[in-house]
Amino acid sequence: MGKGTSRKRDQLDRRSRKFVEHSPEVDSFERVSFPSHRYQKNISAKTPEQGRLIDALEHQGVSIAVGPAGTGKTYLSIAKAVEALAQGRVDRIVLCRPAIDAGETIGFLPGNIEAKLAPYLRPMYDVLTERLGAKRVKTLLAEGVIEIAPIAYLRGRTFNNAFVVVDEAQNCTYTQLKMLVTRYGWNTTLVLAGDPDQSDLLPGMSGLPELVRRLSSLPAVNIISFQKDDVIRHPLVAAMLGHLD
Repeated sequence: MGKGTSRKRDQLDRRSRKFVEHSPEVDSFERVSFPSHRYQKNISAKTPEQGRLIDALEHQGVSIAVGPAGTGKTYLSIAKAVEALAQGRVDRIVLCRPAIDAGETIGFLPGNIEAKLAPYLRPMYDVLTERLGAKRVKTLLAEGVIEIAPIAYLRGRTFNNAFVVVDEAQNCTYTQLKMLVTRYGWNTTLVLAGDPDQSDLLPGMSGLPELVRRLSSLPAVNIISFQKDDVIRHPLVAAMLGHLD
């Protein structure tokens, strides 16, 4: 390829980029948030229960997803939150997770609230990064479009025009979960995900089973119960779960 041909191609590339950056036909959020990578494609259900969760999260309301690890509860919740934000159905994503150590203590953590909660929210950050890219996630956090909301500071708040994801809900007491679900506001999707069999609280302290029992009769509350057959991680995970109960 000659130098002249190479220069012409570079000029065309620059013109194309300039058009995309300034064209009113291109939605700015889509352009900035979703670079061309394999996570841009729509998610799809791999099991019937995943399909039920996806359908529930495409509408306003409260959903409770319970079941073993590896069933896609957190991944699907975050992915649908990003989709709702990209489509303009909500103004922000709110991430909540109890700061409970899994049988060990990591001591004092420096920094602001976001920095202190970062280790606990790492699984949620990972999905956000896959869907949006690390740079965009950092920008949205700085702008408050993605909000880290410590459970201890939620009392008195109401979530409107938001997609709220509560992960590891089995590590919340019933009082905490009651407070969380009553933060629900207008034009909001709220999902609580957890595995009642993997609570790090003292026996009997997890409020997730009680919450499911009390709300299961409400038509507007979706209860999605995942089983071992819904595990989509390595097949060995499902096999081990059968021997670890």
